[in-house]
Amino acid sequence: MRQVIIYPGEDGYWVAECPSLPGCVSQGRTRDEAVTNIREAIRAYVSALEQDHLAVPEERFETLVVAV
Repeated sequence: MRQVIIYPGEDGYWVAECPSLPGCVSQGRTRDEAVTNIREAIRAYVSALEQDHLAVPEERFETLVVAV
């Protein structure tokens, strides 16, 4: 399981990124499409690391909502 940050981009697409996997970012026309795409991106990222016999970073992020 990985934490994902999702937000509307400036171009009208939804952006999804996985902070524990640097550079693992995707997008979609809808929120659901962005979630589907980031799942695929995470699987591909982890698979590439494993194929190259590199360590897969552990999930290390915690998210909070802070009222200001």
